[in-house]
Amino acid sequence: MADETNIEAEVAVVEAAPEGEQREARGRGRGRGGDRGGDRGGRGRGRDDRRGRGGDEDGGEELIEKLVHINRVSKTVKGGKRFGFAALVVVGDGKGRVGFGHGKAREVPEAITKATASAKKKMVRVPLKEGRTLHHDGKGRFGAGKVNVRSAPAGTGIIAGGPMRAVFESLGVADVVTKSVGTSNPYNMIRATFDALVSQTSPKSVAQRRGKKVADLLGRGGASAAEAEAAAGAITE
Repeated sequence: MADETNIEAEVAVVEAAPEGEQREARGRGRGRGGDRGGDRGGRGRGRDDRRGRGGDEDGGEELIEKLVHINRVSKTVKGGKRFGFAALVVVGDGKGRVGFGHGKAREVPEAITKATASAKKKMVRVPLKEGRTLHHDGKGRFGAGKVNVRSAPAGTGIIAGGPMRAVFESLGVADVVTKSVGTSNPYNMIRATFDALVSQTSPKSVAQRRGKKVADLLGRGGASAAEAEAAAGAITE
């Protein structure tokens, strides 16, 4: 599990490399500036958990914001290099709502701000079982990215890595087992994970769609009427 660090410190680390290369490019006058090995300097950095820092300005609720990925690109122009940044951010309330967004800008903080604003506009609600795990297993796919998500008993923890972990931590899931097959591109992994999450359904929604009671659906698995009623009463969503 990655250590949660201060986002301002991470931004300073990411910004330091391109600024140094720009100064070196101007000094040489040929615009080379050590581009090798530095374009991916921001990958994997900046994962952060900002819980309750001012809250959501629109709704007044506390949101968890996680910086998943920063990509740096450069364009060679007359007199040096022009750098740009793309940020991928996941935002959630820790209670069943989560969203992701990406933003591009010349500076890292501005890219993160754009990505965060985009993520807040695209938040979706995912039904959770007992407020800690998924109701059922699911599969998601986007491009070359394929993910499998499975519900887990209490105490399992979040068995996920990289961008998928950021999604489930922001969502508020405490127990889940996941597997990513195919690409390791964070954008495709995030989209594939959301494809699996939006297909989640709860017993209440299924019962309402079929015009039945939740206890009737739960009792068909061999459970007694009393057990089915108790399980139906324990379902909050």
